[in-house]
Amino acid sequence: MSDTNVSALSALSTVQEVSANNIANMNTDGFKASSVVLESGPGDQGVEVAAIRESTTPGSVIDGAETSNTDIGREMVGMITTGRAFEANVAAIRVSEEMTGHLLNMIA
Repeated sequence: MSDTNVSALSALSTVQEVSANNIANMNTDGFKASSVVLESGPGDQGVEVAAIRESTTPGSVIDGAETSNTDIGREMVGMITTGRAFEANVAAIRVSEEMTGHLLNMIA
């Protein structure tokens, strides 16, 4: 398996978890949505989570109470994009493993 792809899967899982938490708390008054900052891994190989940042943007004020600042549209688009990136990395791992298998069959 490619360490690059495995690191991407780990980072993308964190992105999905943060988005899921934002969506789960979108009806919680005063909740501040978070986002994940990604960076290149060691030696510019792969990707890793650099930080998880809480938004400072205020939510709407309804009846004197601040609501969550979670944008469901942004969260859903982000989750779809992250899901596609996850699928691409899984496909790359699968192809790498198949090529290794074919190579071993040729040697045997």
